[in-house]
Formats: sequence, C-alpha cells, structure tokens
Amino acid sequence: MNESSWGAPPGAGQWGPPHNGPASSLRGVAPPASAGPVHDWGDAAQTRPMPIVPEPGGHQDDDREHRDIRNNRDHPDDRGAARLSGPLFRDEKPQEPMPTAFPGSSGHHSPQDSEKPKKKSAGRNLRAAIGVGVGLGVIIIASLFVYKPVFIGVVAIAVVVGLWELTSRLAERKDIKVPLVPLAVGGTAMVVAGYVRGAEGAWVAMALTALAVLVWRMTEAPENYLRDVTAGVFAAIYVPFLATFVALMLAAEPDGPQRVMTFLLLTVVSDTGAYAVGWRFGKHKLAPRISPGKTREGLVGAVLFAMVAGALCMEFLIKHGAWWQGLLLGLAVAASATLGDLGESMIKRDLGIKDMGTLLPGHGGIMDRLDSLLPTAPIVWLLFVIFVGSG
Repeated sequence: MNESSWGAPPGAGQWGPPHNGPASSLRGVAPPASAGPVHDWGDAAQTRPMPIVPEPGGHQDDDREHRDIRNNRDHPDDRGAARLSGPLFRDEKPQEPMPTAFPGSSGHHSPQDSEKPKKKSAGRNLRAAIGVGVGLGVIIIASLFVYKPVFIGVVAIAVVVGLWELTSRLAERKDIKVPLVPLAVGGTAMVVAGYVRGAEGAWVAMALTALAVLVWRMTEAPENYLRDVTAGVFAAIYVPFLATFVALMLAAEPDGPQRVMTFLLLTVVSDTGAYAVGWRFGKHKLAPRISPGKTREGLVGAVLFAMVAGALCMEFLIKHGAWWQGLLLGLAVAASATLGDLGESMIKRDLGIKDMGTLLPGHGGIMDRLDSLLPTAPIVWLLFVIFVGSG
C-alpha cells in the first residue's frame, strides 16, 4: 500500500478523525476501498466516515482478516486499496504513521522505489585501477624496449615489495617470522642471475637463498624454527624464483622483449576477459569456497580472449611463431593465470585478509597483481622453448 494514501494523522500516535463519536472506534482502521479516493483526515474533518460492520465469525474471522490485511498491505498490486471487514489489530497499539516523503525530498516515496534492482557494481574503484594499470604499463614498456637492465631492476623491485607484503601478512595474521633480509637479497640475486647466467645461475641463487634463510633464522629462539624456515623457503620459490623466468624470457635473442610483452599481454587479456565476461554474464560459480566472485562464464571469457590474443602475438610479434601455437599458448595462459589467482585467494582466505596490501589504489598490493603473472611465467617460458627455441 502506498504510504501517501494514509495522509497525515491528526495527533501523534493516534489514527482517526479529530472528533469524538461513533467514528472514534475507527482508530487504527484504514478507510475502506469502496469509499473512493482517500484524502487526509485533516482535510475531511466534516465528512462522516462510513461505519465498518464486522462480519460474523468472532475472533477467528478477525484473525484471518488481520492476516489478509498484512499480506495485502505489502502486495505491490494492492497499493491504494485494502479489503477490510473488521477492526484492525484489535489488541495492538497503533503504530506511528509512515512519512509521505523523505526529508528534503519534493515527492512521495513509493514502495516501488525500494523494489528497483540495484545497479551492478564492479566491486572496486575502476577509475583508480585503470589509472594505476596504465601507469605501470608505461613504466614496463619503456624499460623493456629502451634498456633491458632497467626492466630487470623493475622486476627486482616488484619482487622485494611482494616479499615484504607476504612476510608482513604472515607475521600479522599467523605470527610466522620469516626473515625478510635474506629473502630480499637472494630474490634480487635470482632475477639478476637468471638474466645474466641463465637457468643455472637462477638455480644456484635459489639454493643459496634457502640456505641463507635457514642460517638467518638460527639467530633467534628455536621455537617454531621449522615453521618459519618452511614459510621462508616457500616465499623464496613463490615470488622471486617464479619471477626469474621473466628474466630468462628477456635474455632470449633476438626477440626477448617481444616474448616478455607477449607474456604480459596474454596474462592481462586473460584477466580482463574473465572480469568482463564474468561481470556481465557470470551466473555459475567456479570455486565459491575459494573465490566467490569467479564464475565459469568468466573462465570461458578468459580462454577466448587469451587464445585470440595469443594467435595475434605469435603471428606478428614472435619470430618463427605460428598462429596455432598462439592458440595453445593462450589456452595455457588462461589456465595458469586462473589457477594462480585461485592459489593466492587460498592464501588470503587462510590469512583472513582481502588484499595483500594497499600500495596500488584499485588493485590492492603488488602481490595482488603478481598472483596471475608469477605462475604463468614458467609456463610461457617453457612453451616458447618448445615452439621457437630458447634463443
């Protein structure tokens, strides 16, 4: 029922005409539907309301009518009318009238306003996310094609910041004390060694970093030593070692920058396709216990977008590449990027956090951007080696 049809009451906490008499028994009673248009009681003070005669049946009928009134009052098809045949809420106190309009508004409020479907939200600040993404893209492209060592420095900085975010969250949420200094130094060494000395240099740097974590932790109390060093070795593999494969791609000649650009483009396109298609058409959850926002439709979008982008990149960017290889590359990237995203979601759910950090507005932290890139890097490097060689 439209609230404005009730009008304003003559007094606080009281319904009915302002005069005493037979009509005074109508307190708490809505005017009958057959009485025609309903006006404010104050405007119709000289009009004698039609008395309402209860139907036979006693309290049982009254209770039935009360239930009907409650149902009809909120039914959207019965606004402005009520089927009444007896007193309304005989033993209950009258309720305060509902306002005819919100404060400061010029019109009446209708229940239809609350029934309007809410506009679908993207769940994050898209303007900030796009701005940050464009800025990072400019830095990456400029360093990648102008001077390769600068790009290696960008990767090393991202690795160190990612390690700092991960170890900080582990300490805050799980009281796991992972030594950051040997991880940061060893992680930087892995990336540089991978670019300068290849896969052998990366493996040696990884082994030395794990050893440094074991020794560094010995300077503290032995309690939880095994837990802390295990988390430290995991962090060394998860962040800097996987990032080393980006350096291996860059070291390939003569198309190292093009390989890295293909890797970055396919990962970003896969995430974008999953986000766009899932936001618009997503209905079936992909992994609701891990990441409720991901849908099967979004995964299909990721696969399609990445396969098209992979075919174009392999045909026009990679020397000796073929379009059909790009289709397989795009499929692999969509799968690895999705699994990487789900993997970090598992970590964040275990830690009880939404984002790893707040460094990047609209994105979260560095690790929230590396979650898809890190596990995808070794997959893309391996497929490049299979398809066109190591360079």
